[in-house]
Amino acid sequence: MIKFNKLPIDKKKLKVSLVKKDPFGNVLIFKRMLIAFLATVTYGRFNIVNKLKIEGTEYLEDLPKKNVLFISNHQTYYADVIALYHVFCSVKWRFKNSINLPLYMLIPRVNTYYVAAEETMKESGLIPKIFSYTGAVTVKRSWRAAGKDVKRAADRSAPEKIKKALSQGWVVNFPQGTTSPYAPIRKGTANLIKHYNPIVVPVVIDGFRRAFDKKGLFFRKRGTKLQIKFKEPLQFDENDTLDSIVQTITKAIEQDPISKAKKTEENDQN
Repeated sequence: MIKFNKLPIDKKKLKVSLVKKDPFGNVLIFKRMLIAFLATVTYGRFNIVNKLKIEGTEYLEDLPKKNVLFISNHQTYYADVIALYHVFCSVKWRFKNSINLPLYMLIPRVNTYYVAAEETMKESGLIPKIFSYTGAVTVKRSWRAAGKDVKRAADRSAPEKIKKALSQGWVVNFPQGTTSPYAPIRKGTANLIKHYNPIVVPVVIDGFRRAFDKKGLFFRKRGTKLQIKFKEPLQFDENDTLDSIVQTITKAIEQDPISKAKKTEENDQN
């Protein structure tokens, strides 16, 4: 009788291969389930209670699966990100400028991340923990803490965290670092673009501040028209200075003085 020697089994490697995780240690299958859950419970607030108008998803259809940075103005802590997740998942299913058919909730896009203030995501309660698990890249703000202006050293771990996320998928960043309208663009975002050279997709959102509270969890005004507009991707090169990148970003997400004046005029007319 021929005897075969049993090959040793590395249980640690087997466990790693069976349980896939993102760069931050989050189990992908669990992460996918949470994203699907959030999409399900929030679908009505974007498509029934309020109406979300989407433009420019044609710019997303042929993007690479990683090293894409979405830069957006910011109006609420959570609702902005949730709405963008809806759109990204819908685009994965090849729906254009629409989240009307919630089939995309069945297998949502999982390699999506967003940059968020560490203090916001570490609040007590279940909701921040769920949001954090679905793709938060937490950073310590050097200029703001506990709702007050501060001055402290920059978070040196932040660029490496964002680099990890970019190496795996799409990353949403709010370069103003605050929900206050027309706040200046932080140079940290320009540094990221300069060093990691991602494809940059500008995003302009509107209506979220009117529809929801500051956190984006509770309704402030129902029947609000919400808008998400994606613009043509930008590609910067090594000759671009930090100041020129900041200026380009400011105009692209419509947070410059000209856009502010135009928006003020539109509000006065309404």
